[in-house]
Amino acid sequence: MTVWTAEKLIAFEERVKQAFLAGRIRAPIHLSGGNEKQLIELFREIKPQDWVFSTWRSHYHALLHGIPEEWVRDEIIYGRSMYLCNSIFRFMRSAVVGGWLPIATGLALGIKRQGSNDRVWCFVGDMAAETGAFHE
Repeated sequence: MTVWTAEKLIAFEERVKQAFLAGRIRAPIHLSGGNEKQLIELFREIKPQDWVFSTWRSHYHALLHGIPEEWVRDEIIYGRSMYLCNSIFRFMRSAVVGGWLPIATGLALGIKRQGSNDRVWCFVGDMAAETGAFHE
C-alpha cells in the first residue's frame, strides 16, 4: 500500500493533468490542490472498514482511502473520473452537489442500529451548504 505524501498526491494529479492535456482523457476531470496535508492528516483517522462518500474532487480521497493508484488512474483515463465508486473499498462519490448526503446518512443510521463501530465519512463542497439535504 502506498504511503501518500503531499508531494506524491500532487505528482499524481499532475500526471492526470498531463494525460488530459495530451488528449488521453476525453471526459471531465476535477483536479485538487492546496489541501493535501490536511487530507493526509484527516485520513489517518479513517479506517479501511469505514465508508467514504466523496465529492466531485475525489482523486485524493480515493487514494488516501487505500484504493490502488493503478485502479484510480485507469478509471480516470477511461473517462470515469466523475464516477469513482468502489464498493470493495467502501468508497462512493457523486458529482451532484450534496447528492450523497441522504444515502450516507441512511448508511450511518443502519451501521449504528447494527451496533457496529464502522464510521461513515462524508465530504461535501461549500455549495452543499445551500442544499436542503445538507440542512435536513
